[in-house]
Amino acid sequence: MYVQHRLLEHGAEVWQWLQEGAHVYVCGDANRMAKDVHDALLTIAEQQGQQTREQAEQYLNELRKSKRYQKDVY
Repeated sequence: MYVQHRLLEHGAEVWQWLQEGAHVYVCGDANRMAKDVHDALLTIAEQQGQQTREQAEQYLNELRKSKRYQKDVY
C-alpha cells in the first residue's frame, strides 16, 4: 500500500481538510510517487469536490500558487 492509495482511501477526509485550509507537502521520488500522489489528489477533487478534470487541475494549481501544495522531489 502506497501513500496515493491511502489518500484515495480517505478521500472525503482529505477533501474536507483541503477545504479547511490544509497544506500538502510531497517529498520523494519525482518519477513515480509524486505523479501518483498528484493523480490521487486530482481524483479526490473530482470525486469529492464534484469537479471536472480541468477544474481539478485548476484547483491544484491554485493550491500550488498559494503555497498550500508543495513538492520536494528528486
